[in-house]
Amino acid sequence: QVQLVESGGDSVQTGGTLRLSCTYSGFNFSTYSMGWFRQVPGKEREGVARISAGYYTTYADSVKGRFTISRDNYKKTLYLQMSSLKPEDTGMYYCAAAYTYWPPTSPGDYKLWGQGTQVTVSS
Repeated sequence: QVQLVESGGDSVQTGGTLRLSCTYSGFNFSTYSMGWFRQVPGKEREGVARISAGYYTTYADSVKGRFTISRDNYKKTLYLQMSSLKPEDTGMYYCAAAYTYWPPTSPGDYKLWGQGTQVTVSS
């Protein structure tokens, strides 16, 4: 069965850290690009960090220097290390897979999504 499963979401205070994980199964993960997205009610899903099949990474300006995306193809896991968290980082975080080498910018170009994990940052 092809699926992505996120974990690691929690409630933390401003300045805290979290590490999100996304495990995958059922497809040749190493050849696909991956991304982390977040969404809050009433707003569109936004890209947070993306990683190519060749480990090239890109970040939204709002998280540069604070978040790190990585992947471990042997463990079949995608990570998002988050530090210096701010209340505006609050949201449901999703991992997604795109059947391309380079990670697309648009959420619509990702073909496989996890169910999401909630991150809440309080001031």
